[in-house]
Amino acid sequence: MPQIDFQNVSRTFATQGGTFRALDEVSLTIQDGEFVTVVGPSGCGKSTLLNIAAGLLAADSGQVVVGDEVVAGTHPDRGVIFQQYALFPWMTVQKNVEFGPKLAGLSRSERRERARHYIDLVGLSDFANALPKTLSGGMKQRCAIARAYAADPKILLMDEPFGALDALTRVHMQERLLDAWSKERRTVMFITHDVEEAVYLANRVVVMETKPGRIREIIDVALPYPRTEEIRLSDEFADRRRRVWQAVYHQPAASGPDA
Repeated sequence: MPQIDFQNVSRTFATQGGTFRALDEVSLTIQDGEFVTVVGPSGCGKSTLLNIAAGLLAADSGQVVVGDEVVAGTHPDRGVIFQQYALFPWMTVQKNVEFGPKLAGLSRSERRERARHYIDLVGLSDFANALPKTLSGGMKQRCAIARAYAADPKILLMDEPFGALDALTRVHMQERLLDAWSKERRTVMFITHDVEEAVYLANRVVVMETKPGRIREIIDVALPYPRTEEIRLSDEFADRRRRVWQAVYHQPAASGPDA
């Protein structure tokens, strides 16, 4: 069964000059356990599409079906991770990661055990009792990912989660994320502006275009997991990166607001 099914999804925003068509009848199916990245110019509707899947925005027409349910609002089955870390600054890493399981009604021992599992999965075991202000940007984002996993969603919706990180930290975070994904195989929809990141992470790369926001091309990334430095430097990887780059940048820039 498809995990996420976008069915002719459209969305228009009001602007000072009239309206801006962010999405125009977008249809896309993401299968259970698949890792799909979405890339495209600013204003192509990437984030709008994710926010509709998350239930944070409503479509003007069309619908999104997750599993066998039409999206009509937010749901614990859909974990969302943004570029901003959104951690509780007064809580330790452990308490931040325990927050979702606590809301779900798990006992103290159960949520502690679950939190420890995911803190270890993202490599923060030595910082479980640290406050967010003492962590680097990459560590904060790892904590945010652990917190999302600990809430036990079936789907992770990630909107530019590594966009604020330096290049080296970004590469390390990509490796951490793929390691976690390979062990748990949750369905992931990942928004990015970075072509190399899009290709390195994904089973498929969805390239969007502007004026209005539509799917331009879907490119399979038939490279094996685990993804390694050797794969990143291979001719096969360069070929797919070149194809995605051409699809993204050989198109006009958006005339409306960034979506």
